[in-house]
Amino acid sequence: MIVAVTGGKGGVGKSTTALNLGAELEAVVVDGDLTAADLPPGRGPDLHDVLAGRAEPTAAVERIGTVRYLPCGRTLAGARASALSELSRVVDRLEREYDRIVIDCPAGLAGDVGAVLETARQAVLVTTPDEAALVDAVRTSRVAADLETPIASVVLNRADHADHEELASRIERRFGTSATVVGECSAVDEAQSRWRSVGEIAPDSPAVESFAAVARAVSHSNRARGHTDRTGETTARSSRER
Repeated sequence: MIVAVTGGKGGVGKSTTALNLGAELEAVVVDGDLTAADLPPGRGPDLHDVLAGRAEPTAAVERIGTVRYLPCGRTLAGARASALSELSRVVDRLEREYDRIVIDCPAGLAGDVGAVLETARQAVLVTTPDEAALVDAVRTSRVAADLETPIASVVLNRADHADHEELASRIERRFGTSATVVGECSAVDEAQSRWRSVGEIAPDSPAVESFAAVARAVSHSNRARGHTDRTGETTARSSRER
């Protein structure tokens, strides 16, 4: 299972979603932004080193709390030395080792976003309720469609369940998939400031069930497309199993 978390506009919560989805799926989260990494820097080799052939993918995997992740470097020289054409091979190698991979996409619609979306088997589209973010989400979905990468779920982030219920319904009709509202929540902000999943910091937060719902949608999409992991399972970890 390889899932890209994307959205077009920066600042909509892609990294937050990627980290929490990684926790729910027990996946390795890859920081796929070669020029503006969002996840914390690592202590050893990173994605720049891996894409430049200086390190093996599995040697660069670390942990943020309970979540495994592959950090990305933060230097322009490292980004320039990275062979983006190697991304698919690297992610495939990680999938063989860990089964489930979540890639945190760069913002915008540049070629590196297309490379991540083309590498992924499916995508989670993240947006906020504001018009600019929604427009960028639509544009990103068109890129995904051109690359034949299906949208498994949409996250309506920093929204209000009561005020944005109709918007969530319209998004579901527009994209033909489920839309999950993740509300403004101090627990999400606190967890992200510490680079931890919400379930690790505040297991009773409503956001935990929201991210679990996204994970279930991804797992359902994976099953519907006939993919399984090496154990033959595609179900997300439920909140009851924590």
